[in-house]
Order: sequence, then C-alpha cells, then structure tokens
Amino acid sequence: MCASYGVVVHPNTLTIDSEAMRFLRERPASGRIALLRTKIGNDMTELTLEQQVARLAAIEDIKQMKAQYCAYADHGYDPEGMASLFTEDAIWDGGDFGRFEGVDAIKEFFSEISSDIVFAIHPVMNPIIMVDGDTANAKWWLIMWCTMNVEGRKEARWFAAEYDDHLVKRDGKWLFTHIKIDGKFFATHADGWADQTG
Repeated sequence: MCASYGVVVHPNTLTIDSEAMRFLRERPASGRIALLRTKIGNDMTELTLEQQVARLAAIEDIKQMKAQYCAYADHGYDPEGMASLFTEDAIWDGGDFGRFEGVDAIKEFFSEISSDIVFAIHPVMNPIIMVDGDTANAKWWLIMWCTMNVEGRKEARWFAAEYDDHLVKRDGKWLFTHIKIDGKFFATHADGWADQTG
C-alpha cells in the first residue's frame, strides 16, 4: 500500500480525492502520465460504482491472464498453454522474432522457440489497461533474462521491450487478439545494452 497526494493504492483498489485529481491535472500531459490521468480523470469519476467494480474486475482478470502467459513462456514456451490464450485469428507480432497470424502459426512458433531460448524469465510491469466493454488494450514493460543457444553455446542475454496487447472477452474469458512487441534492446550480459540504446 502507498499513499501520496491523496491517492491510496491497495492491491485491488484505487481511491482518489479532489486534491489528487487537481495534482494529476496540473502535471504535463505526456506519455504514460497522460494515459494514467485520462484513465483516472475520465473513467473513474464518470462511472457508477457498479461499473467501476466491473472495470476493476476486468483489469484484474487481464493481469492474471498476462501472468499466465508469462508463466507458460517461463516453462519452455508451452505451446498448448500459449495457444489457449489467443483467438483463432490472433496475431503475435514479435518484431525481430517474427510475425505470426492465426493461433496455429502462433502455436508452431512457440513449439520451436524453446530450442533457441533455453531459459527465460518474463517479468512484466507498469501495466496501463484500458477496458471498453468486452475489449481492452494493455501496455506493459518487459525486462527478460534469458539463456540463448548460439551455435551450441549458451549465452546470457537481456531483452527489454514494450508489449501492446489487444484483447476480447468471449464466453467470460479474456483472449489475446493481437500482441505487438516493441523491442528496445537485446544485449548479451557481457557486453551490456549501452550501444543499443543511443
């Protein structure tokens, strides 16, 4: 739990008073602050209590679903598990890792990638989740530690990227319709990422 400027954040609740709203409105409208201010200023103050609860429940469901995605990735990129999180016509766009359309192509990709990435941890953080009925957009930062198989030699690497996820709720379950990964650097542990970040 943390509190500042009248904002009290618990794991599943967000309470904002008028002083906090004024503080947010006075900040420069840029980047993630602007998105956060829009989400709080428009959504939270204009929805009924029932709508706010439904919205927060959807956000929590999406967080749990993303955590499941990461867990499957951390356990050998379980292709069956990964495929269960996508719609039939979904797109997974991994940038330099490739772009795959349709759940079968996505499943095939994940069934093969574990031979190249033999170990990985996928912590995602700083979520910005915008819910609109049965659709949603979620942005996350990823900092991944991994071990690559490079011509039979194991190599420790760091990967930093931003996820841009689009989701739909079908039969009470959230599914990915489109995942886009914007990689910032993919660097060896020995060399570091300075040369890849300008």
